[in-house]
Amino acid sequence: MKKVLVYVEGPSDKAALNVLLNPLIEEKSRNGTAIYFFETPAGDRKESLLSKVPLKAANILVNDPSAVVVVLPDLFPYNKCFRHENVNELMQGVQDRFLHALVSRAGENSSIYQDRFKVFCFKHDMEVLLLASTDALKKYLGATRLPDWKTPFEEINNAKPPKTIITDLFIKHGKRYKDTVDAPLVLQSVSYQELTEKCFQCFKPFIDFLHTL
Repeated sequence: MKKVLVYVEGPSDKAALNVLLNPLIEEKSRNGTAIYFFETPAGDRKESLLSKVPLKAANILVNDPSAVVVVLPDLFPYNKCFRHENVNELMQGVQDRFLHALVSRAGENSSIYQDRFKVFCFKHDMEVLLLASTDALKKYLGATRLPDWKTPFEEINNAKPPKTIITDLFIKHGKRYKDTVDAPLVLQSVSYQELTEKCFQCFKPFIDFLHTL
């Protein structure tokens, strides 16, 4: 069976994606592809994901021909580990670290492993999926209305990343946002296909890739 190992920053990303993508995970499993999500260890999770996982990926891919490794960091906060203030800089920086590790590990044979390493990202963090789940979020909060976000959802930032916006919304409605609990509960009733239409800049390419497996 083909294995797709998706490395994310923390337990909330892992929990949210496992719930949201459960139909796709089950479909792929029936067709011979297992998708697993892994969180990075506690600490500076983004720095760990960007600096350690590309090295780990090189070892995995050289030793396991059935494996595909995906790295899925948050864009925010910027410039962790290396300079990046946009999606392209972040993804290129991760690819560069992987290629350096792969050449060190596999030498002249490194090119045969490159296609099994993929980089995507959340713009600006996983909570953009909650912002895009307008009806489910409104129901979960017991809100009569939410702010009217007119820009594409992945552009919502305004010096506040989506997680901060979500946290403030929960406080406004008398709740305390706990990402590992609340994010999966909001997303359990949401179609991931609907979110690819609303988050087409970064989330959709990740889902499109999973569909190709």
